[in-house]
Amino acid sequence: MEPVVSSTHGTLAPLVAKLTALLADECGRLKGVRREIRSLRSELTSMHAALKEYTKQEDPSDQVKAWISLVRELAYDIEDVFDKFIKRIGKDNHHGGFKDFFRKTARRLKTLGSRRGIANQIDDLKARIRQVKELKNSYKLDNAPCSTSSHAAVDPRLHALFAEEAHLVGVDGPRDDLANWLVKEENSSNKHRRVLSIVGFGGLGKTTLADQVYRKIHGHFHCRAFVSVSQKPDIKKIVKDVISQVSCQDKSKQDISEWDEKKSIAKLRELLQDKRYLIIIDDIWSKPAWDAIKCTFPENSHSSRIIVTTRIVDVARLCSPGSDDRMYEMEVLSDIHSRRLFFKRIFGSEESCPPMLKEISNEILKKCGGLPLAIISISSLLSSRTAVKEEWEKIKRSIGFALEKNQSLETMSTILSLSYNHLPPNLKTCLLYLSIFPEDYIIERERLVRLWIAEGFISEECGQSQQEVAESYFYELINKSMVQPVGIGYDGKARACRVHDMMLEIIVAKSAKDNFVTVVGGGQTSLANHQGFIRRLSVQYIDQELASALASEDLRHVRSLTVTITSGIERLPSLVEFEALRVVDFADCEGLGKYIMNGMEKLIQLRYLRLRGRGISKLPSGIVMLGDLETLDIQYTAVQELPDKIVQLTKLQHLITAGGTKIPDGIGNMMSLRVVTGFNITGSSTHAVEGLRNLTSLDELNVDLDSGKSDEYKSHEEMLLSSLRKLGRCKLQYLQITRIDGSLEFLESWFPLPYSLQKFHMSSSYCFTDVPKWIAPALTSLSYLDINLTELTEEGLHTLGELSALLCLKLCWEKDPEERLTIQGTGFPCLKEFVLSDGAYVTFMEGAMPKLENLRLSVAVSVAKTCAFYLGIEHLTCLKQARIWLDNEDVTTSESKAAAAAVTKEAGAHPNRPIVTIEGRWYEEAAASHEEKNNEDGDN
Repeated sequence: MEPVVSSTHGTLAPLVAKLTALLADECGRLKGVRREIRSLRSELTSMHAALKEYTKQEDPSDQVKAWISLVRELAYDIEDVFDKFIKRIGKDNHHGGFKDFFRKTARRLKTLGSRRGIANQIDDLKARIRQVKELKNSYKLDNAPCSTSSHAAVDPRLHALFAEEAHLVGVDGPRDDLANWLVKEENSSNKHRRVLSIVGFGGLGKTTLADQVYRKIHGHFHCRAFVSVSQKPDIKKIVKDVISQVSCQDKSKQDISEWDEKKSIAKLRELLQDKRYLIIIDDIWSKPAWDAIKCTFPENSHSSRIIVTTRIVDVARLCSPGSDDRMYEMEVLSDIHSRRLFFKRIFGSEESCPPMLKEISNEILKKCGGLPLAIISISSLLSSRTAVKEEWEKIKRSIGFALEKNQSLETMSTILSLSYNHLPPNLKTCLLYLSIFPEDYIIERERLVRLWIAEGFISEECGQSQQEVAESYFYELINKSMVQPVGIGYDGKARACRVHDMMLEIIVAKSAKDNFVTVVGGGQTSLANHQGFIRRLSVQYIDQELASALASEDLRHVRSLTVTITSGIERLPSLVEFEALRVVDFADCEGLGKYIMNGMEKLIQLRYLRLRGRGISKLPSGIVMLGDLETLDIQYTAVQELPDKIVQLTKLQHLITAGGTKIPDGIGNMMSLRVVTGFNITGSSTHAVEGLRNLTSLDELNVDLDSGKSDEYKSHEEMLLSSLRKLGRCKLQYLQITRIDGSLEFLESWFPLPYSLQKFHMSSSYCFTDVPKWIAPALTSLSYLDINLTELTEEGLHTLGELSALLCLKLCWEKDPEERLTIQGTGFPCLKEFVLSDGAYVTFMEGAMPKLENLRLSVAVSVAKTCAFYLGIEHLTCLKQARIWLDNEDVTTSESKAAAAAVTKEAGAHPNRPIVTIEGRWYEEAAASHEEKNNEDGDN
């Protein structure tokens, strides 16, 4: 396990390893330099040992904290000195690693007089080390009491806990009350718009309650949307988010990215003017924010509703000023609900709690004071600790007297800080890093994992790759309720996460205190209060005042730059000033294309570069100098061609480009590539396409082909197939091919079998005549399949049913079946999601798809009308939700209504009471009726 960068130790551990590598290399032969490096390593090794002991203390003294901070900053500065030295000597020839560089330049150092320069700088650093040692001795830190504790074990139920919806407690009463209030009088003459404000401090569950009300009543409305608002709301972004949710037709969203704020508001008002709409505006912080937002929603006479959540009473009153409006004040959970939530998360039920833990459990619950987030956090912590009374007593004592004060943000901070303090160091570092993101930010898992790796937080462990280790950290943070999962997929894994507002406040404060991340323009701007050099910089808002403050800082030591602003990029200092950057992550910001052109070639330590914005049509030529670059993500840009010498970046692992990008000639040299997306096959040379076959480390390939006749691009297709044949024998796990118009027939002869393939997705109008022969039971890893067929047959379904690992199957076909298709009670042993996109009539027999949870089905009612309409939904024993589209072509109104009624009846008879949505010309009434019945049955 290699040493990693951490929030507490900084770069101390990897720095010691780096100095050791230098001593073993040719650089160590230099007289004087070798002796100084050895001395430096010895001092740092001793300090690192002391640091590890001090950081085991549960509550270190202020003197210990101050000394730890000094050592951490010293380690950063030492590494900066060596890295700057490398840059000065290596100049433009540094394309290899640290050891490679010294092997090539050690001889040059003797003649360049650089020994004296590095030796002098080492002398200065050693003087600082002596000062730090003297402080340690004067403080007598070695005699300080050290109360250690072991870190919490990983909860073995991680997958099940985060994949399932949280069990809500104490919500039913308020939900039903508010839901009834919102929909009552919908048939009366009073059809004015109403606003419901839900107010309470952070962590009480305002958003949860609003979401539950939304779920209960959304079927009563023509259109609905749920949007979050931060402390500095971007009105244009909010409006466009609402438009994307309420607009059902693609033409309503065309060119939406080009609309200004005025046009966006006008379009939204037009969309909603004649509709009965339901809008959730989550987390409004100020009166001006509400004044700006409310004008985007028209006052119509269709019984529309708006639900607002806020922490501020005055804002709630402003949102709900009329007699027809309502302000609802959140309350803490009752004792009964608190106990139910607490024990369910730890033991499954209160009855399962061991008798010796009942008394201490009651004391801990009293400390939690009915705060849902506090109960969830503490119970998650306890579930991973030994079920011993003394252990729980220790945790209770740590909570202290905070919850005996008035309930406030301070109370929540104390509770969540306790959960943070019990995280192992690796998870603390990864959690604190989330402070680079603004409020309400959806953090994609893949992006976060790559950032953690680029920052040096992750090392290989127990045979697991860095990628696998980082993903396990992501899921562990979800399991411990430190972050909230977003987008649980067919495989039970979250595609993203978000940080609760209160948790974000805590980690931003802790990051600033440890000089780990400096935030500019966020809720807790830490620019003015940071100590030492800025190490990681997150720019979330910038005006002239903040720009002036930033300009006065020494930015030569910034290792990470994350910019999430959408305007004002010209106020940022030039990239030339950020000479130590390892990570650069830019959001779509006006003027970014021009900004990045100056200074990119100077960032020779850069490992991660992510750019966004259609205004970026060209990459700076200096990008080819970034020899350590591992991730280049330019997916949502207008870049269509990469610099010719990009193939020199042989360490690049993730090359994520915009769709239609030309493959560079010589790509076969980039043999470290693991993920390649966005390349256009037919727009590239056949030589470049052939080069893909050399990327034997490739895990993921996402390419597109231009529309056109097959013979026009035959050589490109043959070369791609040749490359796929070789990659399929290596590590290729995910293949996505896009060709909107044109044939993919060449894929039918993909042999030998791609045994490593886990996901295959085709985005095309082309249909295979039958299930391709390479999709065979021997593909024991294939878990996701999205494929088009000329027609769907029972034989084809039988073949697909033999795929033992298949979790998600999406089928689309060209020719509608003329009779019922029957899915037998064998096959598809693991399938959890099944999507049939075109009209068919399918019936599930007893035992069919035994683990299916999510069903999306397009049913041809015209085929079904020859016999009694029956889908066999009750045979899908694990079904949780279904969306049924009734294709009403060539059928009468009564036949359509009868089909909808039949589906509703089947769903109502299912013991799981799955959420079933029926769509089609006559679906609205049936769907609303069924959902209302489900809710009534659930209450009973």
